[in-house]
Amino acid sequence: MSKNKNPLTKGSGLSTNVILTAIVAVVAVAVIGGVLWFNRDGGSAPEEPAGPPVAAELLRKPDSNLLVESPESKVTVVEFLDYQCPACWGYYTNMTKQVEADYEGKINFVVRNFPLDMHPLARPAAQAAEAAALQGKFKEMYHAIYDNYEAWGSTPDGQVSSDVAKAKGLFEQYAQQAGLDLEKFRADVNSPQVNAKIDADSADGKQAGVEGTPTIFINGRQFKPGDDVQSWEQLNQAFRSKLDAELAK
Repeated sequence: MSKNKNPLTKGSGLSTNVILTAIVAVVAVAVIGGVLWFNRDGGSAPEEPAGPPVAAELLRKPDSNLLVESPESKVTVVEFLDYQCPACWGYYTNMTKQVEADYEGKINFVVRNFPLDMHPLARPAAQAAEAAALQGKFKEMYHAIYDNYEAWGSTPDGQVSSDVAKAKGLFEQYAQQAGLDLEKFRADVNSPQVNAKIDADSADGKQAGVEGTPTIFINGRQFKPGDDVQSWEQLNQAFRSKLDAELAK
């Protein structure tokens, strides 16, 4: 995990829009005594973006992975993420994981890959998730990767890890724990099919205006809370309020 406390600076790969004008954190879960460090950029209060929403056909493809699926729902959330991005892990730990549970059967929540070059283990993690998806175990691998982020994604002193061998070994352990066929998993991890899927996700993200991670769309519009959002609790509330408003339409 990077010690950079200002990921909105040049070269971070995380733009003001991408960080939702609000929070990028080097996160430790509160239940284990961690501390949230917030970096935010001033901006206006949340408002409906101008212009048409991004086309649904661009944001969600037939082979896209879902955390939550409700075919009859009129609400679709799409997150472009980088598995080694500390902010993405913070979103997962403090928001996405509980949203997944609370909105089961109510919304569609799509996960798409957007690995950044600045994170050397982002692509191997995406490959592991996609290889698991080929065996119907995407959610299991997604959760294992994020629940064990500190084991593979960061060094003991809080830097972004570049230990590919260690990460891949751990991903194989998670695959085994999820009941995957390990031989097939190993064959699929770096297969043309898996790499093409990751590349297609990234290309679609760029076309949709994604510049960094996490970037979240709700019914085709990028979720951007205002500058009054200063905590994970407030971010969670803003996100759920938007979901509930869309569900009520």
